[in-house]
Amino acid sequence: MIKKIGLYLLTLFCFNVFGADKFPNLLFLKNKQASPVANLEAVEWLSGHWRGQAFGGQIEEVWSPALGGSMMGAFKLVVDNQVQFYEIETISEENETLIFRLKHFSKDLKGWEEKNETKDFKLVKVTKHKVFFNGLTLEKVDDNEINIYVAIEDSGITKEEKFTYIRYK
Repeated sequence: MIKKIGLYLLTLFCFNVFGADKFPNLLFLKNKQASPVANLEAVEWLSGHWRGQAFGGQIEEVWSPALGGSMMGAFKLVVDNQVQFYEIETISEENETLIFRLKHFSKDLKGWEEKNETKDFKLVKVTKHKVFFNGLTLEKVDDNEINIYVAIEDSGITKEEKFTYIRYK
């Protein structure tokens, strides 16, 4: 089951365009569409320690402030007081735009992706409170709450999954 949960990002990249009614909080790059100009100021509000509930357990993300042209983050899913998997994430400034990258790891830190592979989400659009990457959206609700929306594919059906996080103190 946990591998299935992690596969949501592994299968995400085969999608190009979906209807807005099916995925109201997600955007996808169209063929050969370039990412807009942006920098890390667009996501500086993401910095902090966040917790929420998903996949039958507790989820946690911790994001560093920008340094050296990137922000780094870590994700963890805990079910029944046991770590199910981790993600290491970055948002980096590259070619005058942003890119979100991640790698998955089992609870024993064995990587899911090949050694030199990452899952990359190109930037689609930036608004005041949302940053849209290809199939992944970061939303600032307020200073103490964020939502992350992701296109998840399971058994051939793709749906939008919402993760709500509260700032952890």
